[in-house]
Amino acid sequence: MTRFAFARRFAFGCAVMAAVAVSASGRPDRQEPPAGTPAAVIDAAARRAPMSKYIYGQFIEHLGRCIYGGIWAEMIEDRKFFDDIAQGDSPWHIVGNPRTFGMDLGRAFAGSQSPEILLSNTGAPAGIGQAALALVAGKGYVGRVVLAGDPDASPVEVSLIWGDGRNNRQTISIGGLDDKYRTHPLTFTSAGTTGGGRIEIVSRGKGAFRVGTISLMPADNVEGFRPDVLQLLRELNAPVYRWPGGNFVSGYNWRDGIGDRDRRPPRKNPAWKGIEHNDVGIHEFMALCRLIGAEPYIAVNSGLGDGTAAADEVEYVNGAATTPQGKLRAANGHPEPFTCLWWSVGNEMYGNWQLGHMTLEEYVKKHSAFAEAMRARDPKIKLIAVGSVGKWDEAMLAVNAGAMDLISEHFYVQEKPALPDHVAQVPSQIKRIATAHRRYRDQIAALKGRDIQIALDEWNYWYGPHIYGELGTRYFLKDALGIAAGIHEYARQSDIIFMANYAQTVNVIGAIKTTKTAAAFDTTGLVLKLYRAKFGTIPVTVTGAPEPLDVAAAWRESGDVLTVAIVNPTATDQPLALQVSGIQVPATGRLWRISGTDEKAFNEPGKPPAVEIRETASAPVGSRVTVPAMSISIYELAASAPERRK
Repeated sequence: MTRFAFARRFAFGCAVMAAVAVSASGRPDRQEPPAGTPAAVIDAAARRAPMSKYIYGQFIEHLGRCIYGGIWAEMIEDRKFFDDIAQGDSPWHIVGNPRTFGMDLGRAFAGSQSPEILLSNTGAPAGIGQAALALVAGKGYVGRVVLAGDPDASPVEVSLIWGDGRNNRQTISIGGLDDKYRTHPLTFTSAGTTGGGRIEIVSRGKGAFRVGTISLMPADNVEGFRPDVLQLLRELNAPVYRWPGGNFVSGYNWRDGIGDRDRRPPRKNPAWKGIEHNDVGIHEFMALCRLIGAEPYIAVNSGLGDGTAAADEVEYVNGAATTPQGKLRAANGHPEPFTCLWWSVGNEMYGNWQLGHMTLEEYVKKHSAFAEAMRARDPKIKLIAVGSVGKWDEAMLAVNAGAMDLISEHFYVQEKPALPDHVAQVPSQIKRIATAHRRYRDQIAALKGRDIQIALDEWNYWYGPHIYGELGTRYFLKDALGIAAGIHEYARQSDIIFMANYAQTVNVIGAIKTTKTAAAFDTTGLVLKLYRAKFGTIPVTVTGAPEPLDVAAAWRESGDVLTVAIVNPTATDQPLALQVSGIQVPATGRLWRISGTDEKAFNEPGKPPAVEIRETASAPVGSRVTVPAMSISIYELAASAPERRK
């Protein structure tokens, strides 16, 4: 603690001792707290700017296991055969002893190649297979396979296998092959539970056959999405989702993600590891938003992309079916416009890690051209510009203030050894960014009369081993404390920060973690769920010396419930002297709490949670409360609304 903080706390403690505290019942309470006790004064009548619901936004990117292997239900890896079979990173292996095996480049079904198997004519099965499938006994699986080949190669047998015995498989026999690719449905039920399941595509015939693509999903998928993940997303209740990147978007062609899903080309992920299957594109993203009740927020490619492609994308999403791109959307199965209000012009174009990175001077012009082209297709859209505190922000705001509605900022923080320091990083970064933008409003002439607020559309902790795939870090109780403290800072900066998108939602530095068969809230996800559901939306002024605690308070929109949130980022219980003016505080209140005895406590999908939200229906509230170590508490105080201050 600094000398200043100690003096401040001591002075406030003396003031509290000299005053008569207000008890839970509104009667005088003569038990004054000792000097140095953390103390907070909540002025329930001093309302601040309402918090935007968009503070609880989320961000999903085509990276690691966020979408594929996370939200999306597809079980087959490299299902369109981007990699050569049994070579390099391919998950496929050769079954049996085909006479010749190769990748057909001239008659590919999707992308640039399809596997071709020349059979050995011995009657032994030969083809391709994939292992490491997670199967559950009694569970149904559905899919399809696209095949072509010589008539003598019929039938092709597609088998789902859950064990080594002859009876530990289910086989579907497909006949009638010819030179034209045809799609055949697949329906299986596993009789065993295993993480080592297999699928095989083989023939015992003559000649050759080709595999265009194959898909397999649990039968309970919802429009291609995992139902267990959808349920958690609904509980998270984020109002808006940013997509498809992130660094990914600067090398992404949105046209690769429309049309027949099986024929969309597989690509190397332009920014990260692995393959982009293009199974999830605009139509699937819009379906996800509909399924979970969220608004879409689309980032366009201002890296390697151009303004025409971005404008076409706006028209494809928002245009009438009579427009050129709207007509294409209708042909792809969605006659009515999807309607997306929020659009980001690029991602982190200030960084030399970004595809298409350019100088600030060049990018200022590029943003202007993109904004003009996109607004020409739909003047109602809201544009979010790439920002970064410093010269980049200053130039973008000075030149393009009229070509944006919000400006983006990003931050990530790592691990610090001391728990209070680890937690404090998040609110400190939020405050730093907000402070800079308040300064811009005073210094940049182009901002006069404008209210360009901040979209903090990537924010999180980012450290630790990748347990859940690429960038799949695990989060602990101590990280949950920091995310809660961050929401408190968003409440304090509610007049200038309009949107925040936690990055990322699933697996990749995510609020939700999955295995192939289970999903669970990580500790940070519990915080986002709790505050979205229970914390108020109209912040009020909190003063005093609550350190080392972080205290925030806000009215529910109804105006008759005050919520008080407290984060204790220390390893010891802390007393808190609490004064609430402007209302009569009830003797008890409903309490929701996240806490634990180990700062490294974490949750793991498929296992009982170590960190949970616990509810107390009637918790005592008065002029002094005890806040448990390493805890997040939200009190709900039913009270009459205070008179507004003039």
